[in-house]
Amino acid sequence: MGLFKSLFGGRKEEAPVQKKFPIVCPHCFNKFSPDTVVFRAAHSKEEDEEYCLQEDAKLNEYLEHFGLEGSEELEAVLNPYLVPAENRHYVDDVLISMKDKYNVETKKRLCPYCHNDLPYSAGRAPSNIIAIIGASQVGKSVYMASLINTLENVTAHNFEAACLPINSDTSRRFRSQYLDPLFLQNSLIESTQKERKQEPFIFQFKFKDPSKAPLSLVFFDVAGEGMVEEEYLDLYANHIRNAEGILFLVDPLQLSTIRRKLILNQDDNGGDFTSQYQESRDVVVTLAEHFIGSQEDGKTSIPTAVVITKSDMLTSLAEEEGEYIKPNSNVFENYIHKGYFNLNEYENINGEVQRFLEKVDLAFKDAVEVHFKNVSYFAVSSLGQNPVEGKLEKVIQPMRIDEPFLWLLYKLGYISSNEGVK
Repeated sequence: MGLFKSLFGGRKEEAPVQKKFPIVCPHCFNKFSPDTVVFRAAHSKEEDEEYCLQEDAKLNEYLEHFGLEGSEELEAVLNPYLVPAENRHYVDDVLISMKDKYNVETKKRLCPYCHNDLPYSAGRAPSNIIAIIGASQVGKSVYMASLINTLENVTAHNFEAACLPINSDTSRRFRSQYLDPLFLQNSLIESTQKERKQEPFIFQFKFKDPSKAPLSLVFFDVAGEGMVEEEYLDLYANHIRNAEGILFLVDPLQLSTIRRKLILNQDDNGGDFTSQYQESRDVVVTLAEHFIGSQEDGKTSIPTAVVITKSDMLTSLAEEEGEYIKPNSNVFENYIHKGYFNLNEYENINGEVQRFLEKVDLAFKDAVEVHFKNVSYFAVSSLGQNPVEGKLEKVIQPMRIDEPFLWLLYKLGYISSNEGVK
């Protein structure tokens, strides 16, 4: 019968649909099986040593990494495999809740390494994480705020999705530290100090189409100096190593040719700020040392968008006969991708920024392409203007701010391109 089916067109068996996925914790970035999660008890009992309020050593160790005070005594952490199998509840083969020995249910799943809460989608969808990296003074904080604001209010709607903070604490911290100062007070965000470590900001880009898994955006607002100091980078190595996509931010003033040119163009010197800017090549070297060097052929296949920030600064260079960039460059024209990723716009920008880098810092471009297999180039302006003495003179109008992120979505298969679209 089996031979008859194979010879005469019997129905082909479909491959089983994968129901559970490895989890990458969006807090500590350790990778583990969904079967190894633990749970936070939903109650406490003073008379029971196992279920009384108690210190959580793993959570406090995690908080200490970020200079934060340890948590107060919390409900117990429970091992789901110490209760009968019928007390464990699975959805799509993923353990999502358990009943303790008192028959009280808990749905609060924790990372087994750091005991932070896990997203509800953990294990039921791929843990796709986007990492933002860059050296000191590159403007990661401003870019992060402008990008999230654009994703929430423009991009998500254009792609039938929503961009949401992972919890109310993330929403509160992000609004008070980033969105309100920038968009309500019209003031720049203070540069992150190396001593001011803090937990990552976690958002989910979730599509209305239930067949598409949510994408986690995890932003470490780490001081740029940490990207070139070995002991500091160790805190964030897992973040980068387990990312599905990388946004590598580069300030024009990190490119020595541009830095010298812009200083000469200033009416007043304004102080020697040359030493404030680190070479982006140093970041590439540090990344290679910590995790890229251990990859096959010393390269990483993680899609990486190299993003020139503060593109509005380049207008003065464009006015000088277009030595480095043309006045009519697409870099200075905003474009909004809607419904699909426009490959024509992308290829124009990618080509222009590549040619720009070849003129101003060929060594950096070569260093990137030695270590990154899948790289593209972009230019954005988080504010659409050059601040004066820390103040913004006009309404913020970001320029191509979400384009690198959308390219990553396209590379990861979340959105389609305009190929075949008339």
